[in-house]
Amino acid sequence: MDANFIPVERVYKEVALQDPSSNRIAQWLDKSVVGGILDLSHPMIPEAVQGSYTITALTDKGEQISHSFDIKEYVLPKYEVNVHLPSVITVLDQEAALKICGKYTYGKPVIGSVKAQFCRNAIRFFWFSSPQNKDLCKTYELTVSTDKSGCATQTVNVTAFSLHKNMYSDTFEVTAEMEEYGTGVILKGYGQTSFTCDIRTVTFEDVPEAYKPGIPFEGKIKVVGPDNKPVANEPVYLFVGSSLKLALTTDVNGVALFSLGTSLWKDSVHLKASSKNTTEHEHYAYGLRRPNYRASHHHVTPFYSKSSSFLKVMQASSELPCDSEATVRAQYIIQGEELEKGQEVLHFFYLVCVRDCDVTPPINKGEMSVPLTRMSDLAPFAQVVVYTLMPSGEAVADSHDFPVQLCLNNKVSLKFSSLQELPSERTTLSLKAHPGSLCSVRAIDQSVLLLQTEQELTVRLDSPIPLAFNMMPEPVITPQMFKVDNKKETIRTFFPETWIWDLVTVGMEKTTPDTITKWAAGAFCVSSVGFGVAPNTGLTVFQPFFVSLTLPYSVIRGEVFTLKATVFNYLLKCIMVEVTLAASDQHTFRNCDGCIYSVCLCGEESRTFSWIVTPTTLGKVNLKVSAEALKTEALCGNEVATVPDVGRTDTVIRTLLVEVSDMTNLRCSQKNVSLLMPELFVAGSARATFSVLGDLMGRAAQNLDKLLAMPYGCGEQNMLLFAPNIFILNYLKSTGQLTQSILDKATHFLESGYQRELTYKHDDGSYSAFGKADSSGNTWLTSFVMKSFGGAQPYIYVQPEHITEAWRWLSKHQRPDGCIRSVGKLFHNGMKGGVSDDVSLTAYITAAMLELDANVTNPVVHNSLSCLKAAVAGQLDNLYTTALLSYTFTLAGDEEMRSKLITLLHEKSNTHGTRHWKRAGASGKGLDSLEVEMTSYVLLALLSGPSMPGFDLEYSSGIVRWLTQQQNPFGGFSSTQDTVVALQALAKYGAATYSSEVGTTVTLTSLGGLNKEFTVNQDNRLLYQEEKLSEVPGEYTIRAEGQNCVLTQVPHRYVCSTPSTEVFMCVTPEQCTRTCSVFRKTGGAQYQGRREETNMVIVNIKLLSGYVLDKSSLTLVRFINIYLDGVGSTAALVTLEEDQPVRNLKPAVVKVYDYYQTSKN
Repeated sequence: MDANFIPVERVYKEVALQDPSSNRIAQWLDKSVVGGILDLSHPMIPEAVQGSYTITALTDKGEQISHSFDIKEYVLPKYEVNVHLPSVITVLDQEAALKICGKYTYGKPVIGSVKAQFCRNAIRFFWFSSPQNKDLCKTYELTVSTDKSGCATQTVNVTAFSLHKNMYSDTFEVTAEMEEYGTGVILKGYGQTSFTCDIRTVTFEDVPEAYKPGIPFEGKIKVVGPDNKPVANEPVYLFVGSSLKLALTTDVNGVALFSLGTSLWKDSVHLKASSKNTTEHEHYAYGLRRPNYRASHHHVTPFYSKSSSFLKVMQASSELPCDSEATVRAQYIIQGEELEKGQEVLHFFYLVCVRDCDVTPPINKGEMSVPLTRMSDLAPFAQVVVYTLMPSGEAVADSHDFPVQLCLNNKVSLKFSSLQELPSERTTLSLKAHPGSLCSVRAIDQSVLLLQTEQELTVRLDSPIPLAFNMMPEPVITPQMFKVDNKKETIRTFFPETWIWDLVTVGMEKTTPDTITKWAAGAFCVSSVGFGVAPNTGLTVFQPFFVSLTLPYSVIRGEVFTLKATVFNYLLKCIMVEVTLAASDQHTFRNCDGCIYSVCLCGEESRTFSWIVTPTTLGKVNLKVSAEALKTEALCGNEVATVPDVGRTDTVIRTLLVEVSDMTNLRCSQKNVSLLMPELFVAGSARATFSVLGDLMGRAAQNLDKLLAMPYGCGEQNMLLFAPNIFILNYLKSTGQLTQSILDKATHFLESGYQRELTYKHDDGSYSAFGKADSSGNTWLTSFVMKSFGGAQPYIYVQPEHITEAWRWLSKHQRPDGCIRSVGKLFHNGMKGGVSDDVSLTAYITAAMLELDANVTNPVVHNSLSCLKAAVAGQLDNLYTTALLSYTFTLAGDEEMRSKLITLLHEKSNTHGTRHWKRAGASGKGLDSLEVEMTSYVLLALLSGPSMPGFDLEYSSGIVRWLTQQQNPFGGFSSTQDTVVALQALAKYGAATYSSEVGTTVTLTSLGGLNKEFTVNQDNRLLYQEEKLSEVPGEYTIRAEGQNCVLTQVPHRYVCSTPSTEVFMCVTPEQCTRTCSVFRKTGGAQYQGRREETNMVIVNIKLLSGYVLDKSSLTLVRFINIYLDGVGSTAALVTLEEDQPVRNLKPAVVKVYDYYQTSKN
């Protein structure tokens, strides 16, 4: 709104909700304000972190506002305890009345006992070494029940609290406890009052700092008592200098007006106002406090005017009204000699300053009345300036600020059709406002306000309580009365804390909740004329005969608790009540010893009944209690028991949460983990952490930019920042977990990866590792890029020509037998199958085409499948190729080939609590990237087609367990392709097994005393929870209890001082040479494995201090960082050149590894 409270158009660029740990848990972008109100909501989970949450909003104008609210765990109180004390206790008092009252939220008194502690605290100084005063406290136990008003009264002898001594606080504090009769529920109340020695305090109000000779000097004197409240009919004395001039008496507002003539005043004048007619002062006594009567002093000086002409705007006796016009007066004295000869009229001017100042027409000589209009626009102060110009050029002027009542142009009122209603009855909430207003209305249980006092929204005060929004289509809505049917029985089940908090039509009828309480309602409206606030109103939902249950929030199955039901009778006559707890298969119960469940209750009485209850089922258990007024001839006291016409039977159904104790219905898993160290490792290098995730894809989703701790310097490796985003987005979208923050992060990687990959594109539509620096495109990489671009199209813009050009280029390299010829450098040797180098490559490319929804009748796809079928019919002994073929034929829908291949793979699987496929010739030491790939292809084959007998999700779960054990701390694996394929497979499995019913607790303990608990639920299943482990080496136990699968990981890092005994790469440092004062060191990388050549090799060199790379040695490599197309038995040499001499040179590490089989290093 602007300064005139008129709604303005605003677009909120960002509205963010942060939790107590400053985590952004919700955000809204580019939200427009409609009619001055922005309506947003965010659901809070039951397990939300307790603490202060902050909402921050930023507009398109750069304006920023924030607001905080608390989330706490609480139980709504049924009643409130109020402590009543005198507004102030003075040094003259002997006694003080302490009154403690209990009142239910529906307004009736509480019957119970009271205990209170009355204290005056000592003032202490931490630097004092000598003994200091102790708090003065006294406890009062009022065991007698409260009276019929719900109050207990105690007279306190305040003289026992050292009223005349210093070093005690000027406040008295009371802490009270009230125990409700029958239920034993205890609630606390707090009270505080001040202590003072000031018996009377006199002050000047609205008194000018200067007087104008000849014009009466006017002002006000106010007298307040020790409680700062005005004192009426109090004598007050005004002294001018030392002389008593006036004896006045205060009005009902404690104010006395005075007017003093100034014709005889000269120079400055001293004024004194006192409640005593003497100028004598009491003598000060050290350490003692005496009654004090405070006087007020004011010093005024004469106002200067060259012509001795004066103008005075007179004060108003009270605050000016805001809803009607007003008039202020001005007096003046003009010396005649200052006027021109024959001048009979002198013009005066006035202006009223609000937010702008406008000059009004002149008026004639005489006492003036200045009219004030549009008073609501003048609030909170109207500044009136009156002036005239003398013929001599002198300006005679005066101004005064007049307080104006705060009024808003939009007059809003809110009213229920009646002040009290029965539960579950119809009522009308009526609202009046300016036509076209957009209004916000809320009604909440008074019990909520008892938990924490909130400042309500008023004309003078902004409120932190958010309100729900309602449209106001009509200027005035007339309330309609309604009739209540005489019900024989009421069944109450609806007990909300918030009743009205949503978009409703103003004036529509609402059904009252079943809670016996008072509902506090408020509203504000905005329209083209401005802002308006309705005075708060309330509706009490009440019936004169009802039952209220007292029960715990939750119990554990097998526990026994006492259920208490209190029956209240607020009828004018006595009734005979019978109370019953309904039998249920959810619990068992027995009557308490000696309990009677049929009793007489007279007016304003209550009685509590109890049962011993044992829940028998888990979850939410309903407890149904009925209280019935019986028709009987028996006497209740001296009168016959009556039966009420309305609500003869009251039934309450409340829900109790029953939790599990022994977790027998949940899956429980425990695993011991030993963090052991090798014999020779670098001391101090050991590091370990423990992490928990509730989702298979959670770690990868949170670490899209860290999946692989390897360089991304070529066209194939760049795709690691591209392809996994597609699988993760598809998974999160299909499971309903996709958040805006993850979507933004993933699309950012897709967009940047897409742009970067285009730099590796050839003009013919193909792609290669180093783009146009290569002589031709690469068939394998082109198909990888093609299928990835196609998969990204739902999330980012991908030019369709990039996909069609790649497809066209690949089809050009299809041989007559249907196989696709390998073109360009194939860095990934796993693609070189045992029968033909082209079989695995054709299978990969065909799968890529099928992932793009290509039809098997497409000529290129059809011919490729013919090639692959011929290969399967021949000698097929390469497991990698077999796994890849199983996935390809699954996508093609060839169930016969799929079944044959998966059965063959099953026979060759490795099972040791998990399931994976081991590559022939693998060293078995370290993670083999190709094994991750082939295992992932098998999982994809199982999940991408119809379920096969014996190969269900339980079978797949063993594969998933092995794959997740191979993941790095960020959710990736060791290389590009194993990461891409494995994440694609895990996403498939995660979508197939996803369940929103999540609830698991993971506990990590150690012999050293660690005991850390992690909770995984639906709302934090993607959250990465981590704990640093301090005991390395150490023994740990992981225990999981719950209903779903969680991932735990213990990354263990250390530096080993002994190299592996199995060497695949050899790094040979050469003899140092010195040429022209330049030192050079030469190193060579050489492959010593069984293959002819490696995959792409990375040479990672930590330069020696003072050395730089000799660029002339790069003739044998492609790119710095350092990429080698492959390393064979002939060494590739790299030369380092000393740039700056360094003494005591320390060794530096050179690491050489196969990019696609990182264990080969």
